[in-house]
Amino acid sequence: MEETYKAEISRLIQESPYEIDQDVEVKGRLPTLASSEFLTNKEQGDWAEEVVFNAINEHSNEYRALKYGRDDSLAAGDPGFREFFEAYQEELNSIGKKPDLLVFRRSDVPDDARLDLTDPVFVQSAIAAIEVRSSSFFSTRYAAFMEERTRQAEKECARLQGLILREPYSKALWEKSPAIHKMIAEATPDTFRDLDFRRRSWSSSETLQQLSEYLKRLKEQISTLHKRDYLSITPKLEDIALVNRWIQNFGVPHYYLQVFFDKAYIIPFRDILELTADTEKEDVFFRWNGIPRTRARPQLK
Repeated sequence: MEETYKAEISRLIQESPYEIDQDVEVKGRLPTLASSEFLTNKEQGDWAEEVVFNAINEHSNEYRALKYGRDDSLAAGDPGFREFFEAYQEELNSIGKKPDLLVFRRSDVPDDARLDLTDPVFVQSAIAAIEVRSSSFFSTRYAAFMEERTRQAEKECARLQGLILREPYSKALWEKSPAIHKMIAEATPDTFRDLDFRRRSWSSSETLQQLSEYLKRLKEQISTLHKRDYLSITPKLEDIALVNRWIQNFGVPHYYLQVFFDKAYIIPFRDILELTADTEKEDVFFRWNGIPRTRARPQLK
């Protein structure tokens, strides 16, 4: 018998290397003040949802999107926020985390139809549930900037490598630490980011002082190479169980869609569970239909 979508998601969560409590109960503390960062992120999230909502409804003759998740404008400190917060927690603990949008076939949901998104049967007729995430970046510009940053760091590593391996510094380093000398001597632009040594601080001579400064700068450039140079789709680990709870109630295939200022990327929730559980794909840039996912890398945090 073919595995149902609900059963498959439940199995993948049970097999996950992460500790995901499918029976988790949300008991968050009532926030008393909404920070400016929270309000900014909320406005940006609302914008991203509107972009996706309009893109589907204005450009597809086959599908229709309906707003489904909570879109209350209340923030911490507003009148009525306590009641809203408590009702939301109760909802999370009963049916799970609602996706932002539900997508239906237009033939099933004509424009003049009376819609009831509280009706479980109607919700279950959706063909897709979409969690919309937003990022305040132009993905193309970000990619170009990070590529240039990496290129400059690799170039500077090569320059510092040449200085360190030049006399009198090469001999001084070999006398102080043959292991570090060998590591730097064998490094290439493709392996600079793999260099890992404890920076030494020698000061007994001018040569050793300068050598220490070169090693310090080299460590700084290696640190730059270790910084994340890609944008990502990053589901929160604590949301996984709540998304699954909704799926177990309604059985609609779930997707994460990340909206940047110039592009958007979508990935099935099922793929997120499969990819993040595969240790062989850790630190790999995944591909989907031949398209590099270098700007939409799935992670859990």
